[in-house]
Amino acid sequence: MNENKDIGYIVGGGLREGFHVRLTADVEDVQEGSFVVCDSGHWRYFGLVTDLQLGASDPRFADEQPTRLQPALRNLLRGKTLFTTLDMYPTLMLDRGPDPDVDPRGYMDWQEELEQGKIGPRPVKTVPSHHAAVRLADAADVEQIFPGDFTIGQTIEQDHPVKLDLGKFVKRSSGIFGATGTGKSFLTRMVLAGLMKEDVAGALVFDMHNEYAFDDIDTDNDSRVLGLRSLFGNKVEVAALGKGATVRGNLPDFTLELALSDFLISDIELLHDALNLTDTAPVTLNALNRAFGGHWFSEFMKLEPGKMEYDPAEDKMVPAPDSVEAWAKENNIHPKAAEALHRKLSLIADRDYVVQSPAADAVGEIVNKLEHGRHVILSFGQYDNDLDYLLVSNILTRRIRRHWVRKTEEHKTHGETAPRPLLIAIEEAHKLLNPHLSGQTAFGIIARELRKYFVTLLVVDQRPSGIDDEVMSQLGTRITGWLGDEDDIRAVLTGLAGREQLRGMLARLQEKEEVLLLGWGVKMPIPIKSRRYDQDFYDDMRGRKRKGGDRSSSLPVIDDIDDINADLFGK
Repeated sequence: MNENKDIGYIVGGGLREGFHVRLTADVEDVQEGSFVVCDSGHWRYFGLVTDLQLGASDPRFADEQPTRLQPALRNLLRGKTLFTTLDMYPTLMLDRGPDPDVDPRGYMDWQEELEQGKIGPRPVKTVPSHHAAVRLADAADVEQIFPGDFTIGQTIEQDHPVKLDLGKFVKRSSGIFGATGTGKSFLTRMVLAGLMKEDVAGALVFDMHNEYAFDDIDTDNDSRVLGLRSLFGNKVEVAALGKGATVRGNLPDFTLELALSDFLISDIELLHDALNLTDTAPVTLNALNRAFGGHWFSEFMKLEPGKMEYDPAEDKMVPAPDSVEAWAKENNIHPKAAEALHRKLSLIADRDYVVQSPAADAVGEIVNKLEHGRHVILSFGQYDNDLDYLLVSNILTRRIRRHWVRKTEEHKTHGETAPRPLLIAIEEAHKLLNPHLSGQTAFGIIARELRKYFVTLLVVDQRPSGIDDEVMSQLGTRITGWLGDEDDIRAVLTGLAGREQLRGMLARLQEKEEVLLLGWGVKMPIPIKSRRYDQDFYDDMRGRKRKGGDRSSSLPVIDDIDDINADLFGK
């Protein structure tokens, strides 16, 4: 279908309910989620199709079987007595500027302001006139609303490139959501690759399932998928937990170890469910902190549960001074509670990556690489379970954030160089940002800070309903695939305008390759076909030119403002 051809005209509606459009094009040419444009007076309205409805001015003909009507009569009825209306959800409007034939000087001034970004699309605050024409958005419209440096996908019907402004993307925390099997990992790889190519921020990726660093296999197509290390070489450094660790048979660039002194009481309290701690555990932990201070973990682990010695004065066996029971008695803690906690904490202390004195400073090594233009992927290797993921990611993030806070304060107070923006990507985000834990983890603090210290999150999750509502409301850009659960749909739309209009659109996305792009980081929500993570994408990330000289996509991209305006205004 010719995208510049009118598909209908305004017949009613309002700001709250949206605009009603009588369809003049074939109904099969328009789908829910189509990006449509309406010109009326000085304004251009941008919006989405949220519903299509069959109507009839005379219900008798709607009920009549078409085989009983003559072909000529059927053609007369279609579009007149029998018709289709669509609902247009208006998202933005743009001043079209003066008429260049009437006021050429004013039009040139307007065009210059448009090019400089002084004017642009704004929220809709008025309505078009009756019978204003509506058409499908063209390439220039899409480029104007979605300018950027990274093509994330194409419009569903016309295949126009939809781009993300990655510089804006990293200014607030963001999220990638979708049910299991909808391609979240591929989408996350693509976004991380774009960030790494454009170098708008350093990326620290907590790779719980070892999916992002090294090459993998796409089980759907039985094909090889390049990891970020293969795409960017030494620009991406891979870390693993514990001396001698490997990641899917590959040697990492460096390994990380945590010292017992790195653990805070709050770190253990986060593991209440993972360790199956009792309700008395916090009391025992606080007593340990009072007794041993910062070395509480190592000192507690030195104590031996059940160790007894003979006491001649009492002529019986009593707890030895270096036993858990003796410490518990001295600190008014129930011995059984202390023994239970000691047993649970041994699960952590016995990890290969937890040592008394690490060979190197794990945080210092990561910070050094991030500050010098590298990106770091921490693959958990064999430790791909909740206990290790919650523990390691929170400890490292807390200390890394502390470093960025200090650097930011030096920048603001003494004029030192601002720290490099940092994006921290976390999978299974609901385990770290649920309502019970979000206020205690370093991630919850970062999500609420809105890049105050140049650090943001990229949260990846299949259960957004498990994430604290306050955290969800702070996420800027949200990229979401199909979600089947109503609570998950509600969570993704938390804090956004037009939730009711977008709810059905999100629920009816295809399970693969279609995603909804929405939130603060984009000017308007839009469903798109996500870009494929394939050889074309690899070539683009490596800066190789494809046939025809296009480096980013096989789709046409308008870069010149004069070309855009020519398409917009036909001049």
